[in-house]
Amino acid sequence: MAVLHSYVLASTPLTKIPLAVLNNEEHKMKVPYKLKQGQSRIFHQLPSGLNMEVIYQKKKGMQNKGTDDNMWAPLPPLVFVHGSFHAAWCWAEHWLPFFSENGFDSYALSLLGQGESDDPDGSVAGTLQSHTADISDFIQKQTTMSPVLIGHSFGGLIVQYYIANLGKDFRGNLAGVVLVCSVPPAGNSGLVWRYLFSKPVAAFKVTMSLAAKAFQTSLPLCKETFFSQGMNDHLVQRYQELMTASSRMPLFDLRKLNASLPVASVPNTSTQVLIMGAADDFIVDAKGLEETGSFYGVRPVCVEGVAHDMMLDSSWEKGAEVVLSWIKSLDRKDLV
Repeated sequence: MAVLHSYVLASTPLTKIPLAVLNNEEHKMKVPYKLKQGQSRIFHQLPSGLNMEVIYQKKKGMQNKGTDDNMWAPLPPLVFVHGSFHAAWCWAEHWLPFFSENGFDSYALSLLGQGESDDPDGSVAGTLQSHTADISDFIQKQTTMSPVLIGHSFGGLIVQYYIANLGKDFRGNLAGVVLVCSVPPAGNSGLVWRYLFSKPVAAFKVTMSLAAKAFQTSLPLCKETFFSQGMNDHLVQRYQELMTASSRMPLFDLRKLNASLPVASVPNTSTQVLIMGAADDFIVDAKGLEETGSFYGVRPVCVEGVAHDMMLDSSWEKGAEVVLSWIKSLDRKDLV
């Protein structure tokens, strides 16, 4: 059974919207991502009139087992936010099917200028404020319950900005937040300086790979930057091609971004946060993981045997299992 690529201008919950076919010639990515069985590609229309790609996978069954108090409480939907050089497809590969099988409605977003989303005016895709506003608009209009918001790398920094401004600039309550290999609240400058002084060769490689985008042309460098050494080279090449096709525009102007950081702290926040890093992360080091944990007063979880792209790596299920266990432990009795 073929999976339809779906196109929709959304202003009401997805379950109530008719879907239309997205024709092949409408693809923005030069290397289109083929959806898996049970997935739909839809588009959420933002207040600006631009369309944001969403890959959606409906939950299977009612697998609702958790603690005794949570046994009959509904499982929250999950909203996934990618980082630089990625798009919604990075979650659709493994984590969307995994969480669907475990009873979650799952939505992976492509930020503007990335994946199949529309391009905004200007030379960069947006700012912390604009990306967060787009996510907030989606959550308000397209989820019927407060979701768990999951951000990876620079997507994690966007999620942190969401927490800091929830109830002020943004609406859309959250059932919880998961930060996966996230850039710390102060940004990536601390990571860069530590690498320069303690690991100059690694600092050169990171700069070449990310700032100069050498990961797009060097398979070994792409593998070292994002994946474990045991990752199959054919898969690395496939993801390398998708990452190159995904990022038509830089996610941020990094100079302006760093000038706006750190994100504001939120004393006594009621939002529950899981901070998760990878033991073999080439981009966010252990100190960066500790910085984020200290900022939120949470002990981070470091997953062994995975690299920065935890959701795509050869042992992707390790991180997914940690997130699943944590979400099922949340108090969901008052979830709306």
